[in-house]
Amino acid sequence: MKNVLFAVALVSTFASSKALAQEAAAEPNALTFNAAVTSDYRYRGISQTRLQPAVQGGADFTNEPSGLYVGIWASTIKWTKDAGGSGDVEIDLYGGKRGDIGQGFGYDVGVLTYVYPSNGLAHVSGFANANTTELYGQLSYGPGSLKYSHAVSNLFGFVDSKNSGYLDLSVNPELVKDVTLNLHVGRQRVANNGAASYTDWKVGVTHDFGVVTGALAYIGTNAGKVAYASPANGKFLGKSALQLTISKTF
Repeated sequence: MKNVLFAVALVSTFASSKALAQEAAAEPNALTFNAAVTSDYRYRGISQTRLQPAVQGGADFTNEPSGLYVGIWASTIKWTKDAGGSGDVEIDLYGGKRGDIGQGFGYDVGVLTYVYPSNGLAHVSGFANANTTELYGQLSYGPGSLKYSHAVSNLFGFVDSKNSGYLDLSVNPELVKDVTLNLHVGRQRVANNGAASYTDWKVGVTHDFGVVTGALAYIGTNAGKVAYASPANGKFLGKSALQLTISKTF
C-alpha cells in the first residue's frame, strides 16, 4: 500500500474507516479529535492488519464558512512489514473543500496522502514504495454519495500503478434516532495489474450510544486470493467477515 516527510502520529481509531474521519461533522472553525479500536482494519475491503485488531485516531480542523478542512489520521498496520519491509503505522494527511451546490447536492474535493514511515518496500523485489497520494472528488445527495479517488503516485506498493482509481458508492440513511444503516460498494482498479483489481462491499449499522459510537459491519470482496494473500501466513486478506468498531469523537 511514496515517500513524504512526516513523523507525527496519534495512534487511536474512529467509527468504521478513515473515510469517516475525513467526513466527521465539526463546529465552525473547530478542531475535533477521534479515537477508536476496531476488530480488523479494513480499507477498501482489504485487511491492513492481517485480520487482527487495530487502534486508530486523528484530528480535523474545519473552517465551516469556507468549507476548507485539513486533517491527520493514523492506524496501526501489519501489511508493510509482512510484505518484507518495515513499519507498523499508517499516517494519512488530507485537506480539501466541501460545500453545497444547490438543489440538495453537496461536493467534497481534496487530496489525501497515505504515509508509511520507513516502509522500505522500494527495496523489496516486486514492490514499490508504499506511500500513496490520491486526488478525490465526491458528489452527495441526502444520505447517498458517489466518490472517485485517483492515484497520482504508485498505489500502495504496486509497481507501475500510477493512475489507479477507486469508485465508491455509499448510502447511509438513518433508520431510527441514533441508528444509521451503512451500505457501500466500491471498485478498485489497479493500473497495469488486472489481477489486483476488485470490487468490495459493506452492509452495516452504526449506533450512537452517547458516550461512544458502535459500528458493526459485514465486509467482503471478490479480490484475487493470490494477489491479496498475506505474505506472513497465506490467509486471504479480502475474505468476508464481521467487523466491530468502537469509537469516540471529541
